[in-house]
Amino acid sequence: MLLDTASLYFRAYFGVPDTVRAPDGTPVNAVRGLLDFIARLVQDHRPDDLVACMDFDWRPGWRVELIPTYKAHRVAEATPAGVPDEEEVPDTLSPQVPVIDAVLDAVGIARVGAAGYEADDVIGTLTARATGPVDIVTGDRDLYQLVDDARAVRVLYPVKGVGTLQVVDESVLREKYGVDGRGYADLATLRGDPSDGLPGVPGIGEKTAAKLLAAHGDLAGIIAAAEHPTSRITPAQRRRLLEARPYLAVAPRVVAVAPDVALPPVDPALPSAPRDPEALAALAERWGLGGSLQRLLTTLRR
Repeated sequence: MLLDTASLYFRAYFGVPDTVRAPDGTPVNAVRGLLDFIARLVQDHRPDDLVACMDFDWRPGWRVELIPTYKAHRVAEATPAGVPDEEEVPDTLSPQVPVIDAVLDAVGIARVGAAGYEADDVIGTLTARATGPVDIVTGDRDLYQLVDDARAVRVLYPVKGVGTLQVVDESVLREKYGVDGRGYADLATLRGDPSDGLPGVPGIGEKTAAKLLAAHGDLAGIIAAAEHPTSRITPAQRRRLLEARPYLAVAPRVVAVAPDVALPPVDPALPSAPRDPEALAALAERWGLGGSLQRLLTTLRR
């Protein structure tokens, strides 16, 4: 089980009231909410291994170089080259992230990231390396591109908390989008994604993109058809696709999650007891983690 950790703690932050606070009054709703999420996921799915995948760079420079608008609307403060830009997040969430890191480390839940890469890329790499079934827990549709029935890779998409998860396999993708996992990245490239600052091809929405993919196989086939004067593409679609060639030349690299990131060694096995009981006890007292931490530890012991 691979967790898109930032996606989950954002959901916890907005789903758990900010009246959930530490003894000194500091909000810990994202911390406690994430611990409850992980406890519920382990309880319901009993994975052998679990990795909390982290954003060490939420807006990698190599993606921005290809498409400068990539996540540009989320930048709170630009930083020098090589240093991740500061992301615009709620004031009371940012201080909770180091607490989340410390608690996961003390519990012994594997936490992995890589400089210059997003959590999506970490998930893509660990999925590529996996020799057995993989469940990816994320609220980010970008990771649908990794769904692969033949390898038993699926996405568990939170509908309400993590108690209600939509299991996304290739049949769900075909029914909703008309593509399989491999085709989802091409669909996303054509459609674009305003939440990530990806413009897409103007005038080519989700349904049109799906029809083009069904007719021509993949993005390369669509571009080849657009460049062939006798292909069965409407004049308007041909014009739009040809005008968008500079975007289409670079967007697939931005949209695709990296499958080959260099990651540090990690033991993904679920712990049955805390790795650092003393540190965890101090964190629990300092931040008032109460029942949320106890529920997680009880679930891990089973």
